[in-house]
Amino acid sequence: MARLGRVPLPVPGARERVSPVSQRGARCGVAPKPPKSRFVVVSHSLGPRRPATMKPYGVYEQPSRGALLSAVLVTLIFLFFIHFFHLCSSSALRRGGGGDGPCADPCRIVLVESIPEGMSYEGAGNPSTFDAWLNFVGSARRSLDVAAFYWTMTNEDTQTQEPSASQGERILEELLKLPARGVSVRVAVNSPSSKFPLSDLQALERSGAAVRTVDMPRLTRGVLHTKFWIVDGAHLYIGSANMDWRSLTQVKELGTAVYNCSCLARDLAKVFEAYWVLGLPNASIPTPWPASFSTSFNMETPLELNLNDTPAAVYFSSAPPPLCAPGRTEDLRALLSVIDAAEEFVHVAVMSYLPTMEFSYPKRFWPAIDNRLRKAIFERRVKVRLLVGCWPHSKAEMFPFLKSLAAVGDNRTRYSVEVRLFMVPSSAAQARIPYARVNHNKYMVTEKAAYIGTSNWSGDYFVQTAGSALVVNQTQSGAGATVPGQLRAVFERDWSSPYSADIGDAGRWERLCGSR
Repeated sequence: MARLGRVPLPVPGARERVSPVSQRGARCGVAPKPPKSRFVVVSHSLGPRRPATMKPYGVYEQPSRGALLSAVLVTLIFLFFIHFFHLCSSSALRRGGGGDGPCADPCRIVLVESIPEGMSYEGAGNPSTFDAWLNFVGSARRSLDVAAFYWTMTNEDTQTQEPSASQGERILEELLKLPARGVSVRVAVNSPSSKFPLSDLQALERSGAAVRTVDMPRLTRGVLHTKFWIVDGAHLYIGSANMDWRSLTQVKELGTAVYNCSCLARDLAKVFEAYWVLGLPNASIPTPWPASFSTSFNMETPLELNLNDTPAAVYFSSAPPPLCAPGRTEDLRALLSVIDAAEEFVHVAVMSYLPTMEFSYPKRFWPAIDNRLRKAIFERRVKVRLLVGCWPHSKAEMFPFLKSLAAVGDNRTRYSVEVRLFMVPSSAAQARIPYARVNHNKYMVTEKAAYIGTSNWSGDYFVQTAGSALVVNQTQSGAGATVPGQLRAVFERDWSSPYSADIGDAGRWERLCGSR
């Protein structure tokens, strides 16, 4: 691993080759040499010069009409079987894991949350992120792959003895035991920086885990911002929670845990494998990606399966575009498609919402998502609600854009758009914890679909930064609650809670947001 230097990196296998395939003879105007064939092609027009004593071509007997009809019939039958095979293969790919047959896995999906200490809601809540991760670690038998932005599972970064770090420390402690149990542990993480300590990653390497850092700043001028787990090729987590003790007790997070769903886990594993090969020394992004990274599950042909005994169409999206292998839907395209398909409502919960390239210099306007929301409001009368995180690190320029979007709502035109800010309360001691006490959610829900992502909503996260999202289209009712239905319930709970305030009520939020 670059910079850590504890465990030598394994030699990449054939599936990990990242250098582009050279295409000789592909220069403009130069035809490539044809491949050698065991079939002999006969051409009368290009044959050797015929002696003058030979009869002209026209006197030779031509093929009979019956022979021509037979040839045409054989060709048509051949084309029919090719088409039939293609249809069968496409159907298998849509319903199975990479063409292995129908996805008959008993897939179970659960929303998981981190509710910061000091916050409370009425009624039963969703399982905690901590419980889901602890269950994954305890049940792992063969493998655990984790893609993460950074690792700070202890409170070493704060140089304090923070009691609420105990859950993160417990997760790390259990992770360190896995290699001794024969579980293969691989971690793909963004290149370390001075902002994040290396002690967790070094401890993982000492335990026998394989760690690779992905130099996204060099590859795309972004970061590896993805947050997902894959366990035994059958279970997975994807959501907003970083590998950070605060993500378990001090930051409000939302993600999803999927159990017993190998067909879905195998597809997410292809995204992880892309990060893994890019973690090799001096790696470059292949163009195109090898076929082993490609997928058949996307916006056009999602994986069809049952989630909680309810039919669903599911796929993973990825960002930035250069990291999307053939067949993979780009994250921005997936997000916009969910907005475009909505006919009744679009509810969005994100930490930050900026129609700009947030980290570019000079600053650049980037209205891709903002325009699409306005189009839905104006053209289809879709009801839009935004619930945006509010904390001292909020960018000051975010609020004028939010007010502008909220201003589209008008009683005379009946355009329906509302914007509220979500504030996590803090005690004096909690307020001293750096980078905590914020609603870190990154999801969207409509009457048809749920989008659960890992990216904030500004241009950099879709153009340069590595992120992923799970898109679940589920409109039929079944034995279990639909994912969009569960996600809408979470949104409505937060929207109507005492922790949210209308963007127009500056007295409630102005002193708390963007003060640093």
